[in-house]
Amino acid sequence: MSGAEEDESVDPFDPFRQALSLPTDVLVLSVAMFAFSLGFQMTSRYLPQYMLALGATPVIVGLYGTVGNIISAVYPYPGGAISDRVGSRLALTLFGVCSTLGFLVWLLAPLVGTIDIAGLTVEPWIWVFVGLVLAQAWKSLGLGATFAIVKQSVARDQLARGFASTETFRRTAFLLGPVGAAGLLYLSGGDLLPGFLYILGVAVVFGAVATAVQHVRYDASEDTVGEEFGGLAGIRRDIATLPATLRPLLVADTLVRFANGMVYVFFVVVVVELRSVGLTVSSVSLSPAVFFGLLLGVEMVVALLSMYPVARLAERTGLKPVVAIGFAVYAVFPVVLVVAPADPLVYVALFAFSGLRFAGLPAHKALIVGPADRDAGGRVTGAYYLLRNAVVIPSAALGGLLWEAVSPELAFTVATAIGVAGTGYYLVAGEEFDAYQHTSQ
Repeated sequence: MSGAEEDESVDPFDPFRQALSLPTDVLVLSVAMFAFSLGFQMTSRYLPQYMLALGATPVIVGLYGTVGNIISAVYPYPGGAISDRVGSRLALTLFGVCSTLGFLVWLLAPLVGTIDIAGLTVEPWIWVFVGLVLAQAWKSLGLGATFAIVKQSVARDQLARGFASTETFRRTAFLLGPVGAAGLLYLSGGDLLPGFLYILGVAVVFGAVATAVQHVRYDASEDTVGEEFGGLAGIRRDIATLPATLRPLLVADTLVRFANGMVYVFFVVVVVELRSVGLTVSSVSLSPAVFFGLLLGVEMVVALLSMYPVARLAERTGLKPVVAIGFAVYAVFPVVLVVAPADPLVYVALFAFSGLRFAGLPAHKALIVGPADRDAGGRVTGAYYLLRNAVVIPSAALGGLLWEAVSPELAFTVATAIGVAGTGYYLVAGEEFDAYQHTSQ
């Protein structure tokens, strides 16, 4: 086999080697991102069912998803402003403390119970909203910084491969988190409560350790990423000057993400409560809550195995076909999930299929940041996600309203219809990134 042919081979461990070869400060941030992602993924996918156990209704769960959308839309910019004012190292420590406190608030919610404050009854599920505001704080600096670092360090025609390396490293936490949560739930008897409280306790420990490590080991003396997000005037300028090639992608992506946002928080409710799908193997019986964690693990195994090879494939086929496949999986999954028979093997297959939506994620990120100037990747990323996430804000509330007022089936069917519309639009209007055009001709 020639050297050229060897270079084209796909090594599943190559993304990890690339991630571990990063400069020390970037590696410290990557490890911290891994730890916080691990804590968040252990907890966040179970939180809607946790809220129902604390007395919330499906409409309230939908509002929880909408608050999460608001936070995702607005946090990157104040996060950058704080970094400009106090420095990246102190800002990262502050955000780490806030996220850890968020996990702690979730842990204490059922212990506090229902209380009266000045004649106002405060239900325990309200503390889930308070914890959410805190728990997502660390992520406020990560988005633009990650895009900018990859943009500045990877060749234009290998951007998808570069994002596959960082995504593989980060999303390993997306695999270990739910599977670890499933293990803790199983050891605690299989029921969501009190098992979920043990999970939250582990998340608190992860957050505290990650905050301490990054504060001690991270040196941001030459870090200027935070300066990319300065002021409302800069936000308006960045939105107005988004590369024209991004606009069809932004419209399609917004429709697809709106569709997913309508039902995403209800996936756990479908498996655990609506269908109550568990798994029995020999003498081992897994409750629906435990089985859901394993389903998320199956989803992420497929994601991790497919992202890097598909990113390499995109260098031959172009980015657009790969992104379109990811959009299509996003679009059809909701309706398939809600109408599928309550068979554990069927659900394993469905979540394996869902993992393919991540295969197009590196190519998607390359399409976002690729057309930007070399030193403007963070700004373009921030503007793109601000616009997209702002439109997606009401999606979960709409899904919750349709779920409670009509039926879960209607909510999931409408979501798929919107997702299919977005995918179809992208197939017609989406543009290829010029650095990849020679590969798709």
